[in-house]
Amino acid sequence: MRWQNQTLDADDGALPGLSRAGFVRTVQTPEFEGITFHEVLCKSALNKMPESSNLPFHWTINPMRGCSHACRYCFARPTHEYLDLDAGRDFDAQIVVKTNIAAVLRKELGRRSWHREPVALGTNTDPYQRAEGRYRLMPGIIRALTDSGTPFSILTKGTLLRRDLPLLTLAARQVSVSVAVSIAILDMELHRGLESGTPSPMARLDLVRALADAGFEVNVMVAPVIPYLTDSRAHLDELFGAIAAAGAASAIAFPMHLRGATRGWFLSWLAQEHPALLRRYRQLYGRGAYVTPEYASWLRERVTPLLERHSLTRVASPGPETRPRPEPAADPQLSLFA
Repeated sequence: MRWQNQTLDADDGALPGLSRAGFVRTVQTPEFEGITFHEVLCKSALNKMPESSNLPFHWTINPMRGCSHACRYCFARPTHEYLDLDAGRDFDAQIVVKTNIAAVLRKELGRRSWHREPVALGTNTDPYQRAEGRYRLMPGIIRALTDSGTPFSILTKGTLLRRDLPLLTLAARQVSVSVAVSIAILDMELHRGLESGTPSPMARLDLVRALADAGFEVNVMVAPVIPYLTDSRAHLDELFGAIAAAGAASAIAFPMHLRGATRGWFLSWLAQEHPALLRRYRQLYGRGAYVTPEYASWLRERVTPLLERHSLTRVASPGPETRPRPEPAADPQLSLFA
């Protein structure tokens, strides 16, 4: 079945929670085997962050919900439960697409009440996951933000961003544009097991290189660091070295969080692939979402000299031919996505 053959009156089998989200239709296609797209019409594009979040940005945009990157550790998985979808397989394979988001955003940015505050993309799910190649939502979003004079940042694991690099370069001449890439794993076997839907680490390093060549000072999120699997000095040193060689200006690393349903989804994988680590994880995380303070301190002490060694401690400025005041780095707890 091709995309153009999908009809609005088809028996789409939409799940109950989608009726709250301006549901239009469900689409399946051989181009995305195993993935179902639920197209919705959103009423708002800009999401206001709570004042208590203590973040350097107050507004976010999420063109999609759910993510085909399928990262086992993704902190955003529990958000799918608001749509009566599960945080495991459904999060990977039931993708909600806000097809009208660019038009709604342009209208919101045109209001007198809009004060051109920084907007962050990639704080929940990746705006450059595979489906963006079909829906092409980001060019309209980038143009709307640029035309309104609104600074923005993008965090992604998706190499589809390269398609929009000329547009981002033009945008950075008018507004502050910050771009960050997430690369947490170099080992290909571990990559296939934990983030099977993402571009390879090498492809993302090539993206960093392309962004740097275009004049962007790229920040790389080495996140999450997965205890006992990616926290060795050898792995981190090799990864930071590759990131520096690709031309990144800075990097940041922090340990994996296991919130809500993400905990069970990750631990089920761990039990199957690395059962000997289960006891250590129960000690490290207890009943909560975060590692012990002792581990967090230990990881900091390991990471800091490695970042310094590879000259990755600089604060990246927004983009080519721009020199606005640098914004603080985004809170890592809201910057991870699958």
